Amino acid sequence: MDRTAWQELPPAAREAVEKHTGPVEHADTAGNGVMSRLACTLHTASGRLFVKGTRLDDEAAWMYDYEARVTRCAPRAPHVLWQVEAGGWLLIGYEFIDGHHPDLAPGSPDLAPLVDTLTAMSAVPWPEAVRKKPLHVRWAGFFPADRTPDLEGGALVHSDVSALNMLATADGIRLLDWALACPGPNWADTGFTVVRLVHAGHTPEQAEEVAREVPAYRAAAPTAVSTFAHALHALWESRERADPLPHRAALTAAARSWAAHRDLIR
Repeated sequence: MDRTAWQELPPAAREAVEKHTGPVEHADTAGNGVMSRLACTLHTASGRLFVKGTRLDDEAAWMYDYEARVTRCAPRAPHVLWQVEAGGWLLIGYEFIDGHHPDLAPGSPDLAPLVDTLTAMSAVPWPEAVRKKPLHVRWAGFFPADRTPDLEGGALVHSDVSALNMLATADGIRLLDWALACPGPNWADTGFTVVRLVHAGHTPEQAEEVAREVPAYRAAAPTAVSTFAHALHALWESRERADPLPHRAALTAAARSWAAHRDLIR
């Protein structure tokens, strides 16, 4: 996506933001990791904050509003500071979080705080006021229809728990970018994390050992976890065939490894 810089915004949009922030001293545009029309860190006299947004006529503008509504309810998420519509733009201010992307490799000191964050995430219900397709509907066609109950649930699921969407801080691991969140099983984000752990160098057995430290995952029915693992592998394999981006092959291989492991322990 073509990124818009802070100074390229219409004056009315910048003025609306500065009513909340005070004068912006300078702005740093984010790199390629954030898929937003505008994504930048603003530096002001009172500190830093993160802003993302898009033009109001963008067909995906609803997703920014949706993400902000979910983020307000989400655990370990940045605080939503304000939301404005001005100059033809929708802009949302978020708490700036200072931290580093966690290391998910075996033996990493970031694994314990990761388990703590996943445990906190598993305890939060989906906000009923926000309408979104649940995980079992989103994944329809990638698992047998008679296994639908395995993927049903009313928890708030982030669904994209990569290290790039996490920041390790002195207060634990915080989770960013809730745009793909949906209702699902309370152990689902831990399931997504298993594949990320395998991708980071764990064997499937080691990854599940970490995952079982999360009570919700430990209590999940083994057949449900297996349905999840196979559906995730099928989904990612389909995406890799349709659009073979550089990062997808290794992630698909990790998902394949986990699904094969689930077959062995049935």
